[in-house]
Amino acid sequence: MTPPAPRAAPLRADCIGDSAGGLTFDVAARGNTGAALLVLRRRAGDDSADDTGDTGDTVSLPLAPAAEGRLRAALPSSVSLPEGRWDAYARLSDGEPRRLVPGVTDLRSLAERTPSGLLGHVAVRIPYATRQGNLTVRSWLRAPHAEAVDLSPTHGGLTVRGRVYGTQLAPGADAELRARPGDGAGGAGGDGVRRVEVVADRTEFTFTVPYDGLAPGLWDLWLRPAGPSGPAVRLARLLDDVADKNPVFTFPRTRVRTPHGPVEAGPYYTRDNDVSLAVAPLDA
Repeated sequence: MTPPAPRAAPLRADCIGDSAGGLTFDVAARGNTGAALLVLRRRAGDDSADDTGDTGDTVSLPLAPAAEGRLRAALPSSVSLPEGRWDAYARLSDGEPRRLVPGVTDLRSLAERTPSGLLGHVAVRIPYATRQGNLTVRSWLRAPHAEAVDLSPTHGGLTVRGRVYGTQLAPGADAELRARPGDGAGGAGGDGVRRVEVVADRTEFTFTVPYDGLAPGLWDLWLRPAGPSGPAVRLARLLDDVADKNPVFTFPRTRVRTPHGPVEAGPYYTRDNDVSLAVAPLDA
C-alpha cells in the first residue's frame, strides 16, 4: 500500500501593525509561488475560539515578493474590513488556500495609536493565534466609538473614564446600563435600564456607577453622547494590542447591599471587548 503523502509544512506569517491601524503580513514561502494572494475569510457564525466553521465574506490581497523566500501583503486602514473574526490563508500558484500560522508579531504601534476620529468611525485590526494555532485577525469597526480608557473600582461602585471618537459630547450626555436580555437583571417590576450622569470635557468623559441600585444579573454599559434622546454607543476597550481581554484583564469584586439583598459586583470585558458588569447574589 502506498503511504500517504506527507502533509505540507504550515505557512508562517509575521505581522506588523502601523500607527494608522493597518497591518503588514510577511509570509515565508520558497520556490515558484506564482500569482500569490493573502486571503482573509470572515467567519459566518458566532465562533470565538475554533477556526473550522463555515466562512462568510472574503477579502483577497496580493502577496508580492519582498525578499528571498518572503512574500508581503498590506492591509491598510483604508481597506474596509467589517467587524468580525477573519481567518488568514495564503494561496500560492493557483492552488488551494492554505491556512496560515502566526510568526513574529509586532503590534507596538497599535498600542500607542490615537485615532483622530475624523472619518466618523474607528477601525481596529488585531492578529492573534487561535486555539488550533492558526492566524486570525479580529476586526472592529465602530461608528462612533466610546473607548474605555480606565475602569477604577471605587467604594461601592465603578468609575469609568473614557474618550469618544467620531462624535461630540453634548450637554446632558449620560451613561446607560442595560440589563442583558433574558438574564433577569433589573429586578421585579424594573425596566432593566439605569442611567447615570456623565462629566464631559470635550471628547473625554467620566461617570460612576453605584452598585447598590443594581439587581443580580449582567449589565451592559452604553454611552449616550447627546443624552437620552440621542444615539447609544456601546462602551468598549479596543485601542491596544490585546485581541481577547477577558482572560487578561480582571477586576476585583465589591460586596454591597441592595434592595434585592447582598451582592458581589464588578466589571469585565465581553468576548467582543465591550464593557459589562456582573452582579451576583450572595447568601445573606
